[in-house]
Amino acid sequence: MPEFVVIMVAAVAVVSGVLIGFVARQFVATNAVKHAEQHAQRLLADGRAKQKEIVLDGKDEALQLRRAAEEEAREQRATLQRSERRLLDREEAHDRKVAALEERESALSNRLAEIDAERVRLAELQQRQVLELERVSGFTAAEARQSLIGQIVDEAQAEAQHRVREIERHAHEEGEVKARRVLTTVMQRIAADHTSETTITVVPLPNEEMKGRIIGREGRNIRALEQATGVDLIIDDTPEAVVLSGFDPVRREVARMALLKLISDGRIHPGRIEETVAKCRSEIEVVMRQAGEQAAYDAGVPGLHPELIKLLGRLKYRTSYGQNVLDHCIETGRLAGLLAAEIGANVSESKKGGLLHDIGKAVDHEVEGPHALIGGDIAKRFGVNAVVCNCIAAHHQEVEQESVEATVVQIADAISASRPGARGESLDNYVKRLDDLQQIALSFPGVERCFAIQAGREIRILVRPADIDDLASSRLARDVVKKIEEQLQYPGQIKVTVIRETRAVDYAR
Repeated sequence: MPEFVVIMVAAVAVVSGVLIGFVARQFVATNAVKHAEQHAQRLLADGRAKQKEIVLDGKDEALQLRRAAEEEAREQRATLQRSERRLLDREEAHDRKVAALEERESALSNRLAEIDAERVRLAELQQRQVLELERVSGFTAAEARQSLIGQIVDEAQAEAQHRVREIERHAHEEGEVKARRVLTTVMQRIAADHTSETTITVVPLPNEEMKGRIIGREGRNIRALEQATGVDLIIDDTPEAVVLSGFDPVRREVARMALLKLISDGRIHPGRIEETVAKCRSEIEVVMRQAGEQAAYDAGVPGLHPELIKLLGRLKYRTSYGQNVLDHCIETGRLAGLLAAEIGANVSESKKGGLLHDIGKAVDHEVEGPHALIGGDIAKRFGVNAVVCNCIAAHHQEVEQESVEATVVQIADAISASRPGARGESLDNYVKRLDDLQQIALSFPGVERCFAIQAGREIRILVRPADIDDLASSRLARDVVKKIEEQLQYPGQIKVTVIRETRAVDYAR
């Protein structure tokens, strides 16, 4: 019984709790709904207020935009009105100009008509004048015109010749002054030593007994030396000296070095001679290569092909008229570079052309042809550019000069070769060159006498004044120059002077 009561009490408590919870939830939900409705009403009221504000702002902005558009439209209408006024003013001005032009055109037409009438009248007067002149002079108009043209042509030719002579004189004076300035500037900046060499080399001996040892038993040593070197050994009465004779300077140098080594060593026999000559030949190759490298460095020409360096070094033992060819090439390269800098030509190409211009002389005894053409072909074979190849091939004018650098190289070569003391020349060749100059001048008609002076650098020609006038004297000078250039080879330049003298003689009685 008590347990039942407890259970009932518990059940009643549970039911009561459930009812209380349900009632509490209903109360809470009702309050929440009320609060939500109140919040929604507040939000709705706020939204309506903001909507009113936005509508008012929109109306204000629309009103402002309308006022701005109206103002802009008023300004555009005012602008259009001003433009219309300007256009009307221009049309009126244009109409006035057109009217004025029409008036001028009418006046011009009238003037042209008057001019045409005047032209016809002048033509008639000119025709009557021509007829009157023909009657008075006895010449027709064509004959008078031909006579006048002939007279004008003669006067024009004389005037042209005088002008040409004046221009030539002025050009010669200006050109000579400028050329002298450039050449003296360049030559002052170059200082080179020149040594004269011949076709023989003298080797000193320590004593007279050494001559016999060089000759050997039955001459076997001297024969071995001559066969190995290709040089003649001359052993004569000259005390303590042996003369080496040969046209190839490299062979002569090999023979000299070998003979000095044999004399120093003391062992002179055919086997030792061949061994020593072979060793000296190898050493001379090294010396020539070093000489070529030093020449390229001295001339300021880097980047040459090794074969060109080797050929350049061979010129160390080559001479031309007593002038060392390698020294001459170095000096020509320097002169060409300075000349090119003075006149604005390519300095590097001029230097290279000047250094290599005589490279053909290294092999001209092996290859047939002029050394300038041989040198040009060698340079082309080893990749030298076309301008430098033309400088080499054209420095004696075997081919046409294609650039100003070629002319610069030719001038530098002439300066180096023809400066006093640079080269020696035999008496026979000197006299023959002077005689050739005189014979060329005497071969022209009207020449009375001629004289080669200044060591063959100038020729003065005296002409008969009755046969040659002043104009013919100028032509004669040009013809003589052309024939000298075609027939003679000479260093530098030759000045040709034609002298015509007219004497007027009378006697007072």
